[in-house]
Amino acid sequence: MVRILIVDDSAFMRNTLSRMIADDPELEVVGIARDGIEAIEKVALLKPDIVTLDVEMPRMNGIEALKQIMATNPVPVLMVSSLTNEGAQATLEALEIGAVDFIPKNLSDLSVNIVKIRDILIEKIKTIGKMGLKIRKTPLVSRPIKMPTKPTEYTSHSKTGIVCIGSSTGGPKALQTIITALPKDFPVPIIIAQHMPPNFTGPFASRLNQISEVEVKEGEHGETLEKGVVYIAPGRGHMGVERKRITTTTIHITEGKGDYIYKPSVDELMTTAVKHYSGQVFGVILTGLGNDGEKGMREIKNKGGRTIAESEDTCVVYGMPKAVVLAGLADKVVPLDEIAGEIINAV
Repeated sequence: MVRILIVDDSAFMRNTLSRMIADDPELEVVGIARDGIEAIEKVALLKPDIVTLDVEMPRMNGIEALKQIMATNPVPVLMVSSLTNEGAQATLEALEIGAVDFIPKNLSDLSVNIVKIRDILIEKIKTIGKMGLKIRKTPLVSRPIKMPTKPTEYTSHSKTGIVCIGSSTGGPKALQTIITALPKDFPVPIIIAQHMPPNFTGPFASRLNQISEVEVKEGEHGETLEKGVVYIAPGRGHMGVERKRITTTTIHITEGKGDYIYKPSVDELMTTAVKHYSGQVFGVILTGLGNDGEKGMREIKNKGGRTIAESEDTCVVYGMPKAVVLAGLADKVVPLDEIAGEIINAV
């Protein structure tokens, strides 16, 4: 049984979350709190397995409460965030402080997709609540690169023309660890699909850009890929690439969600990259729920590219990498602090 504390100043949101959770026999709401002060008290008293924590609340907001919870009674926290630029900035700050993931504040308004939203929420709560908290502090400055202990024996020895990375829950911290370790003169483009809603991917790219040697930006439809630039797929749709000429590849943004559960889709990003770079794609799958990226990594392998997956020991959630590993699609399983070294070696 996973025990949940719901923290929100809105009675409507508390009731909505409670109703979503109540139908599952493996979940139990053990308490509610209306602000950050109550949250701190009830985390200490009830010792829940996981907390859903609103950002904006009276008396004490979610950010301040999170700081105290992580300092005194660390527990997995899902932030409940509004889908605004301000909400994105606060949520990204919360992820840096120690929150595991977030759910959208306006999920109750999306009646058309309520079943999918509920399923994703339940999956996050169950997986993270049962797993417990993995505390990994990531500094906001670049650090020495830890190179692999031994060379990777890849099944392909094709030259890398592009690096393609997929991530979800726990991904922002993992990406920060990798991207801040790359040199300014990195010789190929890097494209990333991190599961995030609109208004989040732009601020996330800006934060990474401020602390990295390489340029990091949100991908824009029609722009040309440049070496040494990291492109974050925008959350409003799916990002892919198109080869315009032999030496020119551009970004293509598709607004429609299609058959993909998660947005932006890792599978879509990787499969389009394979079409235009064939055996030159270096694929990386990081921490996250579900199996998005399994299809894309299969395409990379089938076309002669190279692949690595983050190891279970360093994953916040060992879902996406596990799917790739079990399918036999990873040339190597690598702890997070060695992934940047593997990428540098590959180019």
